[in-house]
Amino acid sequence: MRKYVLKRVILAFVTAFIILSVTFMLVKLLPFQAPVGQASDYFRFYQDQVTQGYVLRFSEPMEGYGELLWTSAGTNLFDSNTAYYYYQRPIIEQYFTWLSNVFTKWEWGTSTSIQVGANSMAIIGSRLPTTILINIWSVIISVPAGIALGIWAALKKNKPTDHIISTIVMVFISVPSFIIISLLIKWLAYDSGLLPSMWPSASSSIGRKILGFIIPVASLCFGSICGYCRFTRAELCEVLSSDYLLLARSKGLTKTQCIVRHALRNAMVPIVPSILAEFISVLSGSMILENLYNIPGIGSLFVSSINARDYNVLMADMAIFTLISLLANVILDISYGFIDPRIRMGAKANG
Repeated sequence: MRKYVLKRVILAFVTAFIILSVTFMLVKLLPFQAPVGQASDYFRFYQDQVTQGYVLRFSEPMEGYGELLWTSAGTNLFDSNTAYYYYQRPIIEQYFTWLSNVFTKWEWGTSTSIQVGANSMAIIGSRLPTTILINIWSVIISVPAGIALGIWAALKKNKPTDHIISTIVMVFISVPSFIIISLLIKWLAYDSGLLPSMWPSASSSIGRKILGFIIPVASLCFGSICGYCRFTRAELCEVLSSDYLLLARSKGLTKTQCIVRHALRNAMVPIVPSILAEFISVLSGSMILENLYNIPGIGSLFVSSINARDYNVLMADMAIFTLISLLANVILDISYGFIDPRIRMGAKANG
């Protein structure tokens, strides 16, 4: 298991390195985005880019360095006649500079438009807890509800209860989450006024902040509950019809004992790891919901950074999404070995 875990962790880091490297190259092929603000803001930004190694500065116009990004000439920033001319370094040089900054200083650059001059990772850090909290609450609610419905449907297989649950699941699993949140906002916020129509501000009361969680969490829960229900029902129905369960009944165990001791335990083996996989999909799906409900999370930040062409924030946000997804996949793969002893035994036999 140690060898397998080490191999999976190394593979995850290699995958993250490739994804972020390709993203960096593609982002740098886009037009250079200057910051917003006054001439002094421009000057501070380009000076920072020079310090980080992405931009070259000269005291006179230069040939052979591509398009001039900006010049301080005529801005009256200095008492003397000194002027600076800024040119972008070649992409390959920027790439190795970026690697050096990330691995030696954990420096991801500063924002050019979201929060001008602010550190990109600091912006991510201020918004990450909101996204994680919403997704954790959706998992806490959807996992027991979905598994309970799946067990109920499996035990009532081919009966009216099973048909009703399966129909509801089929309907809700087919409706995108952004449609659900739009309907909830209309019904619960605008029509009835029971809940906030958008994410409460930082100055809102604690009660209103709690109410602000209901619509986005509920929107994420519908799809997850349906997914868990369908998966649990399929696994449990397969286990209930297996030969070893019939053998247990023939030995004198009651139906309840067979279900609790054997059926549920075996059905949970593939279900429990799927919780992490569902968390990854919910995390990516919350990107749209955060924009619709004006939630200050990293999902809405990702979209905002694209629209504002804030490339440094975009790269930092991409890194967080990539690392969370890969880490969850590593934990998912490792969890199989702890949940199902046969996998560990198989690994020892192969070794």
